[in-house]
This record gives sequence, structure tokens and C-alpha cells, in this order.
Amino acid sequence: MAVTSIQSRTTGYVPELDQAERASRDEIMALQTRRLAWSLQHAYDNVAHYRKSFDAAGIHPYDFKQLSDLARFPFTVKTDLRDNYPFNMFAVPRERLVRIHASSGTTGKPIVVGYTQGDIDIWADVMARSIRAAGGRTGMLMHNAYGYGLFTGGLGAHYGAEKLGCTVVPVSGGMTERQVQLINDFKPDIITVTPSYMLAILDEFKKQRLDPRKSSLKFGIFGAEPWTNAMRTEIEHAFDMDATDIYGLSEVMGPGVAQECVETKDGLHIWEDHFYPEVIDPETGKVLSDGEKGELVFTSLTKEGFPIIRYRTRDLTRLLPGTARPGMRRMEKVTGRSDDMIILRGVNVFPTQIEEALLATDWCGGHFIIELTREGRMDEMTVLAEARHEHWDGSGLEAQAEKVAVFIKNTIGISTQIKVVAPDTLERSLGKAKRVYDKRPKG
Repeated sequence: MAVTSIQSRTTGYVPELDQAERASRDEIMALQTRRLAWSLQHAYDNVAHYRKSFDAAGIHPYDFKQLSDLARFPFTVKTDLRDNYPFNMFAVPRERLVRIHASSGTTGKPIVVGYTQGDIDIWADVMARSIRAAGGRTGMLMHNAYGYGLFTGGLGAHYGAEKLGCTVVPVSGGMTERQVQLINDFKPDIITVTPSYMLAILDEFKKQRLDPRKSSLKFGIFGAEPWTNAMRTEIEHAFDMDATDIYGLSEVMGPGVAQECVETKDGLHIWEDHFYPEVIDPETGKVLSDGEKGELVFTSLTKEGFPIIRYRTRDLTRLLPGTARPGMRRMEKVTGRSDDMIILRGVNVFPTQIEEALLATDWCGGHFIIELTREGRMDEMTVLAEARHEHWDGSGLEAQAEKVAVFIKNTIGISTQIKVVAPDTLERSLGKAKRVYDKRPKG
């Protein structure tokens, strides 16, 4: 299989990448074995953290002979990246990097990642591949409402769209009225944005008395936060468009690690020629078989500036055989994270479960927050759910709220209070939606 080598970078979106998508499973696994051997050695030789952790585990890159051997190598976790802030995880001199991105650092030191020119080229390739899989084609106009700056979303989508030959409108997030104006005036074919902010754009369409189904949008590429198939149905019906899921994270590359294909919408095909996935038991670390649900782990195969070895993403999913791209495995839509799971009176709850219950109603537009409090020794959960304009009765839709509370009790097994609030009263997110506000006393 003629796949572009790590050392030889292409300058255009060329047939080799198409061939990788069409490759057989055996061809992909052979390529992964070669590239994993290189990536492990590259990390060991050039990153002190990996050299120390491999040595402590009594494992060396020359011990890697086949894909199953990767399970013998130690995991990388977020604290490892923070402890090596800012540049100690880089595998090339800082002067060779052409770009640096970073997380917000809201829960500690930010995660800093760096890219060589070769890394940027590969990132553009996998993003171009992702946009095409979502329905995008050369010559289309793309409205990019992902945030620009240190966040990887905006520039990642931007470079990929340009590589595919699209015209990019770099709107970034915020200024929702202007977003709607530009969609109406420029008539884009594609929108890239977080799904929660797409709901805010939908609200603005309605506020301006515009029919979203008459907009020019044909394809939506939504990511950066978990979202449900119920939300997909809501968005697709509202805009008369195809909505697909994209997956990525800065530590592994950015957006474009995996993408749902518009022709199947049955999970996200992982671009396995560049990223090697595992699913593990989050408690024991044991590698699970394909089809078993657990925590997603990634190892980079071609990254020069910031190789990542067995990074625990905390995202919960399972690996499935490829469909639209048979040689590339799929990951099921992420339903939650092993570290944002709510444990309420011994029951495990994910915000996506609450979202599904709300979107099954006709009165909720998808905006909600969860508040966790403690009365005495008992934890309590309250869901503030925003009503649609056409259903708001001015007093709280008590009967409808009670129905949702009963449904959650019967399906999830927890008692929760549902409070329906007036339209446009909950704070809108310009990026990832903050769903859970934990007000319980610490300690």
C-alpha cells in the first residue's frame, strides 16, 4: 500500500490518502506495526518522561514486535502532561515547532502541545478526510464556528477545509446574531461547531423569525463534547441537514482523529493509519476486546513534535468493525467520560442520559444544566431545563416536568427534581457546554 511515509510529506490532498481509506484490515495492521515501532522509539529517544516511564516498567521499544505488545507499555495520563509543563514532552527542539496549542488550564496547568510542519500537514490531511467523509467536497463553502486561538478546534478544521479545497469562513464562536446573518448572506454548505452552540444558533434563527430549514446548510460537523442521537435528530430536522460526529483531542492531535461517515452515521471511523486505539477497563487497565465498552486510549503513529503513548482519554466507548471504510475500525459515539460520571446515591449517571430524556419531550429545546447539592447527608440532583417558546406556560410546566422525573426514576433509577425555566434564561455556551454544577460541600 502506497501510503505517504513519515519522512516524506505531500503538499496536496493526493490519492495516497484515499488508498489508506480503502485499505484492507491486514494492510492497516501491517502499517500500524511499522509506525508503532517508530513512534515508541522516537518517544523513548527524545522525551525524558517516556524514557523514565518505560525504564521503570522494564520495557524497551525493541520489545515491541507485534500490536499486542503495546499493552506492555505504561499509560500516559493528563497529570503527566501537566507535570512536564510547558515544553518537556516535546520530542524535537522547540525551534522545529511551527505551532503550539494549549488547553484552557481551568483545572490546573494547561496541557501544551506542539506541531512540526510535518505534523501540521498530517493534521490537515486527516481533517480534510474527515470533512469529505461528512459530505464536504472541493469548492463548498464552510462556516467554521469552532473557536480559534489556543483551542485546536478552529485552526484544525480551517486547515483541513483548505486542504480539501473548500472556501472557509473563519467566524469562530460567539456573536450569535452575526453567525445567523452570515449563514443567510454567505450561504455556506457546511458548518463546523459544537452541538450545544448549534442549538443556540437555532434559537437565534427562530428569534429572527427565519426558517432554518430554508438555510443553505447541508452538512454539519459537530464535536468537542458528547452529544446524543436524539440531539442529532433535533438538529437534522430543524435545519434539514445531515449531522455527523467528529472526534479529537489536543493531546492526540486535535479534531480529525475520527469521523462519522455521512452515508452510514453508525459511529466514527478512526483514521488508524495515524492513531492507534485501544479500549481498556478503566479500573484495571486491562485491554478489552473489540465490542466491549470501556475507556478509550490512543497512541500516535506519525507525530514528530509531540508523540503520545497510550494516552488515557477518559472517554467511554467501544471499538467496532469498519463499515464505510472497512479497513478502519469505528468507535461508538462517546456517551460519557470516566471522570465526569455523576455518582448519586450509589447510582452512576451521565449528563447524556438526562439529555436523552429531555430531548424525548416536545417542550425542551435541549438547553439544560444539572445542579448537585447535599441536604444533610443526602445528595440531591436538580435539572434546570429550558422550555421552547411555543410551549412555555409562564409557570413551569409542572405536569410535563413530573413526567420526565418519573421517566428518569424508572429508567436510570434515581430521583431528581426537574425545574422547567422560561425560554432564553439559561446561559449559552460559546464552546463546550458546561452541564454539571457540583455545589456539594467538599470533603
